[in-house]
Amino acid sequence: MASLARSILEEHLVRGELVPGTEIGIRVDQALAQDATGTMAMMQFELFEVDRVQVETAVVYVDHNILQIDFKNPDDHRFLQAMSAKYGAWFSRPGNGICHYVHCERFATPGRTLIGADSHTTQSGSCAMIAIGAGGLDVAVCMAGHPFELPCPKIVGVHLENELVRPWIQAKDVILELLRRRGVRGGRGCIFEFFGLGVDTLSYTERGTIANMIAELGATGAVFPSDGQTRAWLEEQGRGDDYVELPTGVAGDFDEEEEIDLAALVPLVAKPSSPGNVVPVDEVVGTELMQVCIGSSVNSSYEDLAVVGAVLRGERISEKLVSATATPGSRQILDQITRSGTYVDLLTAGVRMLEPACGPCVGMGQAPPSGSASLRTFNRNFPGRSGTADDQVYLCSPAVAAASMLTGVISDPRELAGAEMPERPAARPEVVTKHILAPASVEEASGIEIPRGPNIKPPPEQKPLPDELELRVLIVAPDDISTGDLSPDGATVMAYRSNVPAIAEFTFQHRDREFPRRAKEWGGGFIVAGHNSGQGSSREHAALAPAQLGVRAVIAKSFARIHRRNLIAQGIVPLLFKDESDYDKAELGQTWRISGLHEIAAGEDELDCEIREDGAIVLTHDLLPREREIVVAGGLIRYLREQQPAAA
Repeated sequence: MASLARSILEEHLVRGELVPGTEIGIRVDQALAQDATGTMAMMQFELFEVDRVQVETAVVYVDHNILQIDFKNPDDHRFLQAMSAKYGAWFSRPGNGICHYVHCERFATPGRTLIGADSHTTQSGSCAMIAIGAGGLDVAVCMAGHPFELPCPKIVGVHLENELVRPWIQAKDVILELLRRRGVRGGRGCIFEFFGLGVDTLSYTERGTIANMIAELGATGAVFPSDGQTRAWLEEQGRGDDYVELPTGVAGDFDEEEEIDLAALVPLVAKPSSPGNVVPVDEVVGTELMQVCIGSSVNSSYEDLAVVGAVLRGERISEKLVSATATPGSRQILDQITRSGTYVDLLTAGVRMLEPACGPCVGMGQAPPSGSASLRTFNRNFPGRSGTADDQVYLCSPAVAAASMLTGVISDPRELAGAEMPERPAARPEVVTKHILAPASVEEASGIEIPRGPNIKPPPEQKPLPDELELRVLIVAPDDISTGDLSPDGATVMAYRSNVPAIAEFTFQHRDREFPRRAKEWGGGFIVAGHNSGQGSSREHAALAPAQLGVRAVIAKSFARIHRRNLIAQGIVPLLFKDESDYDKAELGQTWRISGLHEIAAGEDELDCEIREDGAIVLTHDLLPREREIVVAGGLIRYLREQQPAAA
């Protein structure tokens, strides 16, 4: 038996060989975008001048920028609805649910490939898919009919044995255990494939929890088998015909292996401010809280919310808390918790019930008080992501959250008495499907006019790369800088996702408010960073905004996968220190001259860099063959346009 991930990749391979680290291109079956990434992605798709999307299934979801406090977000929603209808994509309306949950309900199909303009696209790996997060431009390229390009990943087999000690040990503890072992850089260049008897005991949505947060390891994706759990889920969703049995590999089929004894796990918590800062709950029990939030894309299934409702039934949330919130993953889940009584359990206990959307997970409301601790079942706790600059966000399972809601401090759910779970109502897929709008027919599409509000600006034009760059260092950033640092979350900033000149003004807002002004006054420049630069969200605005400000290269110790690719796609060169200690020579305001950039396309791996104030250093890169040509061309759009005459 072979690795399932490798088998799917092989079936979809259109270029390259499945040798880890080498360049491959794969055929894409499905694509998704959401409203925070979708407006720019769809405008970039327009540049390819094709009449319809060229993948089997494309879906645009509205789940991030759902606040409609002025014209910006609703203008984007109107634009996306018209674009979807015209170009052949399905459109999921605001309030219908978070893209990852709804996609798992309505579209995820065993054995297929999915590329999504959201880093947590990986959640569909619960359905035996190769599901990969990417930048908006890469998704637009795939929708236009091109393969998805990436370094061939290593396959890490994760052997699960025994069974979780339910209800207080949960699937969230499985992925937190992987993060405890490997940290936020420990999955770069890897797809994690789960196998063993323990996998059989995990439900479809429990698998989704693990697959969703695999992104926090920096991983390319996660794959679970298509088995009886998958069949039961698809049949309940009215999609039984999509089922096909697809087993995962066995020990010895993988490049690396991990062993996890589910029965030995304990409740785990990620401390501020990294998903990789994981400790047993015992170490943080008693931490005073001001807020507890359940739901988000990673823990908003029916079972996740029902266990909290069961704990809170007849009780009241602690008076120590300023607030507690619950976010269902989809309209279907909202329907189920309403019919089971869970909604009333949560409501009467004092939990604020939110609509099915990303909400506080991306800083869309419900920010915690300043300088206080917030306990969340979410997937990320990067500094300031909650909307509060000095936040102290802890990540946990729904069980830990439930126990803590009662006490107002982080608590161990194993101290609770048993909870009587309500009977789970059967799913009613129509609650969601009636609000996923089908695209117009080809005949109707030709007459659709695309409305563009005043905040919707065309993508910036890409510029060719000079052979030599002499610019100043705009910032020296530390290890693990996130895309949320480069292009912040929250209602104010994210409303400008369709307006790059405007959103560029917020670049590095939480770390250096003078960065945009400095970049404009200095005529652009370089970003210098440590390890894992650009971890977190797939937002290509973390590349688009610096490009708008004249950033032409980022020099780092290492890069997160999606951000690295977004820099390449937008014409910013991701360079590496040949000697990592040279990072220590970097200072704000220095003038660096990098020579011989055009030689990258000819195979050059080392570049001379003269620091006017401190001698010379050597830079290198890890660009794959086509990526070399893309950066020298000035970005992916310019590169593909240059290829058109040759293809003809």
